[in-house]
Amino acid sequence: MAQKLTIALVAHDARKPDLASWVRGHESSLAPHSLVATGTTGAMIQAACPSLDIRCLNSGPLGGDQQLGAMIAEGRLDILFFFTDPMTPMPHDVDVKALTRMSVLYDIPMACNRATAEFLITSPHFREGYDRQPTDAVLSTQVPAR
Repeated sequence: MAQKLTIALVAHDARKPDLASWVRGHESSLAPHSLVATGTTGAMIQAACPSLDIRCLNSGPLGGDQQLGAMIAEGRLDILFFFTDPMTPMPHDVDVKALTRMSVLYDIPMACNRATAEFLITSPHFREGYDRQPTDAVLSTQVPAR
């Protein structure tokens, strides 16, 4: 493994069991990395995979999505696994959209379902690294270092 990644694990309520199952199937691949999750999702994954060390943030509706967005903006998040439920209305849908927007702006790989998660975790970039290319909008607004 070339580098230790910071990986976020998030899921809507109906998808939490699916994410926990997927994480359990990839426990050995995820274990060497720093894992962070929104509160309820993190607790469910921790129960399913007690060997993993997961830093739990607030639950999504209570600010966890914004905490992850801040991590992206600060360059502290490498991959986002966010199993979404497109069939259930979310009261904090604007937070989810903002998190998706941040992932796109900062060129963070984001898996919204099991198929994409499989592609990400089996990619050579997962092991060897990937040089992100933030969008021009991000690059043009960055404040120069002093």
